Amino acid sequence: MKTFKLVSTLGLLAQGLVFMASVSAASVPDEKIDTLRQAPIDVELTPPAMQTVRNTDVKEVRNYPMQPPVIPHKIDGYQLDLKVNKCMACHARSRTGDSQAPMVSVTHYMDRDNNFLAELSPRRYFCTQCHVPQLDAKLLVENDFVDMEHLIKANTEQKKH
Repeated sequence: MKTFKLVSTLGLLAQGLVFMASVSAASVPDEKIDTLRQAPIDVELTPPAMQTVRNTDVKEVRNYPMQPPVIPHKIDGYQLDLKVNKCMACHARSRTGDSQAPMVSVTHYMDRDNNFLAELSPRRYFCTQCHVPQLDAKLLVENDFVDMEHLIKANTEQKKH
């Protein structure tokens, strides 16, 4: 009997909370609700133009140790699925002589136990998990990032004084 009363009481409390939540949500005027859409839901906005991909084939400086290198060229239309990895047409060890592209790191041929494999590791097969092309785009958010070299240099100079 006590269990039944406890379950009933909890059920009533839950119903009350749901009712209160629905009442408070309905009482907020539409103009007070802010969204990222910036237009009414029934208006189809024109999306911004796609940014152009940097296509320089020049290696970019890495900003921190162990940062995966960025892709310095377009990869539009590259097939990258379970059957084909287009990146390996140039970056595989056997192809770098012809393509002059840098070879993928030997870590890409290691399994999770650090054993070397004859083929590319399944963990490292999908290149765009870590490596990304760069866009010629304006910053969306102000950035005050300082790379490791500047931090070390500033720290060394501060210790001198």
